[in-house]
Parts: sequence; C-alpha cells; structure tokens
Amino acid sequence: MSDTDASLPSSTGSTKVLLVEDEESFVDALTIGLANEGFDVTVARDGTEALTLFEKSKPDLILLDLMLPKLSGIDVCRSIRAHSSVPIIMVTAKGTEIDTVVALEVGADDYVTKPYRLRELVARMRAVLRRSPGTSRGSAPADNDAPEVLSTFEAGEVTVDLDRRRVFVRGDEVHLRRKEFDLLKLLVENAGRVLTRDVLIDRVWGADYIGDTKTLDVHIKRLRSRVELDPAKPGLITTIRGVGYRFDPPSAK
Repeated sequence: MSDTDASLPSSTGSTKVLLVEDEESFVDALTIGLANEGFDVTVARDGTEALTLFEKSKPDLILLDLMLPKLSGIDVCRSIRAHSSVPIIMVTAKGTEIDTVVALEVGADDYVTKPYRLRELVARMRAVLRRSPGTSRGSAPADNDAPEVLSTFEAGEVTVDLDRRRVFVRGDEVHLRRKEFDLLKLLVENAGRVLTRDVLIDRVWGADYIGDTKTLDVHIKRLRSRVELDPAKPGLITTIRGVGYRFDPPSAK
C-alpha cells in the first residue's frame, strides 16, 4: 500500500489501522493477518514517522509498540492524546509492568504483551473500536440547529455535564480523558452505591473486555488525581476493599 493510498478512505469502508512497529517479523505477520481480517493497514517504523502518518492517514485505531526508534511509544501516545481520542492499543514486552502502567496513564485504551496471538489482538481491536464514541472516522459533526439539551449531575463539589463531557471541581474545569470521564459519570450517577470492579469494567470497557483489572486501577488513580482534594486520602472515590469503588459526595457523609 502506498502512502498516497493510505491517506484516502478505503473504498470498501475497511477500518484503517496505523501499525507502529520496528520489528520486521511482526510487521510482516501483522500486515498480512490484519488484512485478512478486513483491516486497512498503514505501517510506521519509528515514532517520528508514526506522528507524520497519523496526521496523513487519519486512522480509526493505532497499534503502538512501546519501544521504538527516534521517539518512544509513550511519547507518541502522549502527543496524539493531546489532540485526539483515537483508540490506541499499546504493545509491550512481557514483564514490563511499570511501562504498561505508564502507557495507560498517558492515554492508551488497552495493551497487549508480546508474544500474542492474532486472534486475541483482533478481539481487543474490535472491542476498543466498538467502545469508541463517534463515527468510524471521527466524531459526527455537531448540529448547530439542534436544540440544546443539557444533562448535568451535581455531587458535592463535582459537576458533570454529560452532553458536553465537561467536569468542574470546586468551580474549576478539569480535563478528563474519555475513559476517565466515563468512569466518573458512572460513579456519580450511582453516588452512594458500591459498584463492583466487574460492573465498572463491563460498563466502561465493555463486557467483551479480555484484559486484566490493572486498567481500571490506573484510571481510578488518575481520576482521583483530578477530582480529589487530597488524592493520597481520597474522600470522593472510596475503595471498598475486595469489592470495588463508591462515589461518596460530601452531603452523603
């Protein structure tokens, strides 16, 4: 596939995937395997090329290796997340738990570890795509003539504007990533109730999520850092040990 072709929408409506990988053995196998599954694959072999091809090809999903020449996968993910919510699955080497946590913290939607099976990877890709808001190639354009209907939830010092996906804490706006917002929305809507880890994962990541619960823990930690007065001693998002989490607005205490 030429770079010119990669920048154009697929005539068959195939999902466009940007594969960022420098190991040729993985590139060859994935290009063929994903094409057979109906994906339209563009390949970047270093971090700098990944950012260039991201802007050019407008992918629906990114498979991003953690260890890359020129620019690391972490830096690539952080750069893309600064202005895009495109789904990103990070590919990490087995045993790099710290790097995996960092990848999730900078905005990756999911991760897989090498070596992995194509079937597992494709299942995760499709699950992430199903959970991604908007159309297959970005969010639908706003209808400026549509009547404005706002749904706002207030819980203590936290205000959540569901339609605009905006959050205010003690009067100041805080900017949350997609999954962080989805988690907060679910917790606030169920204020005072304990939500199990399984429920949170099913509702935010989908019932077909096949990763571990580390993803939930990382997102809760990041969410606390944004809405808690003292994240080290959380007062809003309470851990119910061995069960899950509960949102406790001050008025409920």
